[in-house]
Amino acid sequence: MSTLRFKAVEEALKRVPVDVVTPGKMPSEYFGKYVFNRTQMSKYLSKETMEIVLEAIDSGTTLNRGIADHVAAGMKMWAVEMGATHYTHWFQPLTEGTAEKHDSFIDYADDQRNNIIERFSGKLLAQQEPDASSFPSGGIRNTFEARGYTAWDPSSPAFIIDDTLCIPTVFISYTGEALDYKTPLLKALNAVDKAAVDVCKLFYPDVKKVYSFLGWEQEYFLVDKSLYYARPDLILTERTLMGHESAKNQQLEDHYFGSIPPRVASFMQEVEYEAYKYGIPLKTCHNEVAPNQFELAPIYGETNLAVDQNLLIMSLMHRIADKHNFKLLLHEKPFAGVNGSGKHNNWSLCTDTGIGLFTPGKSPHDNLLFVTFLVNTLLAVYKHNALLKASIMSANNAHRLGANEAPPAIISVFLGKQISAVLDKIENSSEDDEISVDELKMMKLGVAHIPEVLIDNTDRNRTSPFAFTGNRFEFRAVGSSANCSSAMTALNSVVAAQLVEFKKELDKKTEKGMKLETAIFETLRHYIKESKAIRFEGNGYSEEWKKEAGKRGLDCETSVPLIYDAYTTPQSIEVFESLGVLSEKELHARNEVKWETYTKKIQIEGRVLGDLCMNHIIPVATEYQTMLLDNIYKMKSVFDEEKFEKLSKEDTAIIEEIADHITAINRNVYEMVEARKVANKIEDAREKAIAYHDTVETYFSKIRYHVDKLELIVDNRMWTLPKYRELLFIS
Repeated sequence: MSTLRFKAVEEALKRVPVDVVTPGKMPSEYFGKYVFNRTQMSKYLSKETMEIVLEAIDSGTTLNRGIADHVAAGMKMWAVEMGATHYTHWFQPLTEGTAEKHDSFIDYADDQRNNIIERFSGKLLAQQEPDASSFPSGGIRNTFEARGYTAWDPSSPAFIIDDTLCIPTVFISYTGEALDYKTPLLKALNAVDKAAVDVCKLFYPDVKKVYSFLGWEQEYFLVDKSLYYARPDLILTERTLMGHESAKNQQLEDHYFGSIPPRVASFMQEVEYEAYKYGIPLKTCHNEVAPNQFELAPIYGETNLAVDQNLLIMSLMHRIADKHNFKLLLHEKPFAGVNGSGKHNNWSLCTDTGIGLFTPGKSPHDNLLFVTFLVNTLLAVYKHNALLKASIMSANNAHRLGANEAPPAIISVFLGKQISAVLDKIENSSEDDEISVDELKMMKLGVAHIPEVLIDNTDRNRTSPFAFTGNRFEFRAVGSSANCSSAMTALNSVVAAQLVEFKKELDKKTEKGMKLETAIFETLRHYIKESKAIRFEGNGYSEEWKKEAGKRGLDCETSVPLIYDAYTTPQSIEVFESLGVLSEKELHARNEVKWETYTKKIQIEGRVLGDLCMNHIIPVATEYQTMLLDNIYKMKSVFDEEKFEKLSKEDTAIIEEIADHITAINRNVYEMVEARKVANKIEDAREKAIAYHDTVETYFSKIRYHVDKLELIVDNRMWTLPKYRELLFIS
């Protein structure tokens, strides 16, 4: 009999909430305590240095290398006072996570070699040299070519984790190519800033800068630590490769926004306290739809900083979850049959003068600006829907998309009836017609003590990958474990490229004598017609939509390796190169990394699945089968033949059913292993990834089907792996 599973369940049931030490202050009193933000800079930097640094952050001017010594001195003074003894360049290699190499502040004293001092120079702040060949590079760096550089990003403030000063940086190769997510993101943000400013000046000449804003919504699962360690598939792949659905899962919809379990509430409380100390303005936390699934979200912030804060909060959540005897699961689909986890990216653009470019205005002039950016975004998403899908696709996210409320793997845009009606009117109107968008309406509920409810100018569509939600777009297709930089780089780049094209078209028309307003209306009407195919208001799960999307020319590819091809089409290369975001060489290299990562993840899952089948499932099923056979043998010795046949009929049928499932598992595992051997001989990264998708991965569901059937047959006391009812309902 298995004991590990039941010991894990027993231990999990005994858990009590972990006591959390409260700061004893209002959040505003300790917000950003561990961050070298503007408040701290004003205390530790001279006025002149502060002005230069802020100018670089706010206006994008190049920071003078000589100023780094002054910043480093102040930063070190603050860090040491906060208890830091080490520093690290904190960067985002192409591994989806973050990386850091810790160095102490110590150095030999200048006068002698017998004494040491704490030193941190501008050179150490501005640049370091990690081993570039040890991180994914897609062939840009050979194993024997090791040099790479990290370079300080002043726009994202340094922070302290434990005893280490963490300095956000970019990561590039010795030959200058980007080896990280931050470098192209910064270039994309610069591109959309420049392109959007050029368009904004047509309406408001005083606009000098346009900011890209991001608000992420982080979904996640929590599993008790004991149960987690009794599931090898969770440990090694972060998802359950087998497991029959619980009789009760999320079908009653009673978990969503329900009362937060005490242990989880304690975890959330500590996450919130720690987030505030790191300047992360968490605003919301609640139960999500699936059992043991939850969500947190901050107030929106500038995109580059928001990305860094999301990566930091994921790291903090892992550490804090462990302290509360949980394991944090950020995999997009750790459990079959219930909702997966996304990271909805709420994206918007705003001017330095405070104008939200996706916010309807109160005058026709303001609304024309709003419609200009709305329509250009629609056209950008339409032209590059395959690229945007590639930016959020992964082996993990492929399991989530198109199931249990997650949007499908077809990019479309939901606008809502009111905004759609506005665009339809423009399409069929003249430039003399005023553009108006209704303000929030009042809904009377007919209950005396309930106040009137404000109605937004759009509804919500949970199956839309890219939905307009009133003053921003919500990119819902992004996965929970993803680095937001991938989606934000692609989105800001395609919108920037489209705005550049829009400005060129206006210039051509006005140079020929056309009035600016006429040129804008004429161009927008053309764009509205051209981008109509991307607009979809209905159910994204329906088979009718999938057929219709194909007819509209939208990308309907479902193979992850083939989806990545969108990065290296002539159209995508033109966008990225024209904006200076990524070169063709870098794009091809990144696809190599994506294909290799996909192959390795499927390879690991295949190995784990095979091992579990041979070492856990089949032995247990065989043991139970043997018990039934032994029972039949004993029955035969007790009963006469007629009664024996009657009484043993059901056991015999079960024995045969078990044998059928074991045979099927053995056959499919063998064939999966053979398919893996064939795929492993393929040298081309793309072809190997395709082979893993088309041959190896196809066995996963076949094997799982038979394993899950055995789970329902085998004596519960013998089943070695914690079941869904335990993983999802013990919290």
